[in-house]
Amino acid sequence: MPVEPAPDALAQLRWLRTPEGAAAAARAAQLLAGGADLLTGLGRLRAEVGAEHAGPAWELARLRARARPVFGADADVLFLTADTLEQAGRPALAARRAERLLDGAAHPAADLGCASGTDTVALARAGAPVVAVDRDPLARELTAANAAALGVADRVTVVDADVVDLVARAGDGAVAGCTAAVLDPARRAAGRRQLDPDRWSPPWSAVTTLLDAVPHAVVKVAPGLEHDRVPAGVEAEWVSAGGSIVEALLWGRAVSTTWRRAALVHGAEVLELTADTDPGPAPVGPVRGWLHEPDPAVIRSGLVSLVGANLGATLVDPTIAYLTSDSPAGSPWVSSYRVDEVLPFNLKKLRALLRARGVGRVVVKKRGSPIEPEQLARQLRGPGDGTAVVVVTRVGGRPTALVCDVP
Repeated sequence: MPVEPAPDALAQLRWLRTPEGAAAAARAAQLLAGGADLLTGLGRLRAEVGAEHAGPAWELARLRARARPVFGADADVLFLTADTLEQAGRPALAARRAERLLDGAAHPAADLGCASGTDTVALARAGAPVVAVDRDPLARELTAANAAALGVADRVTVVDADVVDLVARAGDGAVAGCTAAVLDPARRAAGRRQLDPDRWSPPWSAVTTLLDAVPHAVVKVAPGLEHDRVPAGVEAEWVSAGGSIVEALLWGRAVSTTWRRAALVHGAEVLELTADTDPGPAPVGPVRGWLHEPDPAVIRSGLVSLVGANLGATLVDPTIAYLTSDSPAGSPWVSSYRVDEVLPFNLKKLRALLRARGVGRVVVKKRGSPIEPEQLARQLRGPGDGTAVVVVTRVGGRPTALVCDVP
């Protein structure tokens, strides 16, 4: 069944695309930039463009301002909703995906579940004719609007079709008449995250069918996807930025070049770490002078042992992704902390040690422990002026606290 948009959402979007709507959004942006608050801004807009249109114009201007740090100048012309902005990926990563997927060829590409069109635009900018597919009329309107606003409408066809049906009919290396495809299954329903891939929309069966049928494909998946779900011959990649996983990808067999890949957005570049086969676990050793916390993309991709080998580091525990070595790392793949004290976890003794050192503010990190970091940080707070990082983890299977310098 087609998805029904929110009442009036389509009408509002279509009005915002008119010259009058564009002028209203520009006026709202001017008011926002001038420091107008919600009541003042809406009051002025109601007087100038009417009560019916003031709210949509203000909301679009507000969303564009929020999008600007990630979307750059494109944000000033994009059409967005709060949901699509929250779910939209980073344009730079969409461009990276498109370039790798197309590999210099003008494959016609399908964006299966186009949402607001971030991937559609990236594929079109990379030179592909794009079929953008969605059952949601608002998503189709947003994609068409953004393709037009960013100057690629001549390479984009937006269609109403069911992704499950299209994937089921895929064959001869193509889906929806395209030899390349991007699929981003919806992983939320009724506001709740769906942890079971079989409950995604489309479900996991459609993901594996697409990867089998279309060799030039990439599927966005949940970062927590279990490795045993990854089909044979399909490369899995985890991408991080700012200390968090921002996307996880499965690459079709014609695009895959390795077994696992970790990617790290590092300034203006993307660093990569790969393994053709499972490198196995890193060796385990005692806590030494430095503790290293691997980037989450390294952890999720199962490549901690590669980073450990490069640093001459060992794990503090066979089940915990903390590395330790005799010297600082200087590696973008880890955050390093100088270890001052290692002691069995005991709240009373830990608090006494910190107060004796004049530590007042504590940052708590944990791995392999049930403690709540914020609660423990409050319990350890003292009158001193010093700061410290307290890492609560397991060492040799035992609950342990490591007192470290603030980096």
